[in-house]
Amino acid sequence: MIRTFLRHASTRAAFLLLALLPVRAWADSCPEDCSEPAPPVSIYSHTGAGHLSPATLGALPRVYVPNRSSNSVTVIDTMTLKEVDRFSVGSKPQHVVPSWDMKTLWVANNGTGKNGSLTPIDPMTGKPGPQIAVDDPYNLYFMPDGNAAIVVDEALERLDFRDPHTMALKSSLPTPTCAGINHADFSVDGSYAVFTCEYGNGGLAKIDLKNQKVLGHLDFSKMGMPQDIRLSPDGKVFYVADMMNDGVFLVDGDSFKEIGFIPTGIDAHGFVVSRDG
Repeated sequence: MIRTFLRHASTRAAFLLLALLPVRAWADSCPEDCSEPAPPVSIYSHTGAGHLSPATLGALPRVYVPNRSSNSVTVIDTMTLKEVDRFSVGSKPQHVVPSWDMKTLWVANNGTGKNGSLTPIDPMTGKPGPQIAVDDPYNLYFMPDGNAAIVVDEALERLDFRDPHTMALKSSLPTPTCAGINHADFSVDGSYAVFTCEYGNGGLAKIDLKNQKVLGHLDFSKMGMPQDIRLSPDGKVFYVADMMNDGVFLVDGDSFKEIGFIPTGIDAHGFVVSRDG
């Protein structure tokens, strides 16, 4: 799936995958004598043009498309909508993910088991750098404070916490109750993340990020195959796309309970959040 984000101060320039790690915005506290109520939480309020880190200034307006069958990445100019480059990466590239500091794009090549790798892309030039060997990186996230990258080892059923720059391994967390662990989103306060479990009976795993431990597993009311997951703008509900049930499960993250289901279309898979949240 492709997610793009806009270059600073430009409504047209695209810089891949902002929606994967949206900047969290919390409501300001209101003094006791404040006559106006505190504004509501909107976790996507800083994802539009003009709100990005200065680190994105000068990034090329490009979309980077991973091609799993040809082990390559296609580069598209967002102004002309034409392919301007294509380069080889590691085996079976799945996702292209921006680093926490917005200075690097990482191509997750999950290969087979221990034959995976990450390919860095310089967003200022659009060119790849040397691959880094990493076990089974189906997906990639970053801790809310940026102190570690979280490599999602789908086939190996674990999460690897790595240095966010060198990708050197820091620690690993086995997730044996979450077969096919793959997509995730974070709570508003960043204390936990909820990951989808694609295989077996499906469901979700809740992960304590500070202590790096599994808090629990949630089975849905219907056996499924959950894919992408996204937190609602007010931070209260996790939306989970389920391609087997052709719809979206609603989950309260704090209580970790299923609270609803929305039928959509066949093979519901991914989310893209509108620019206004």
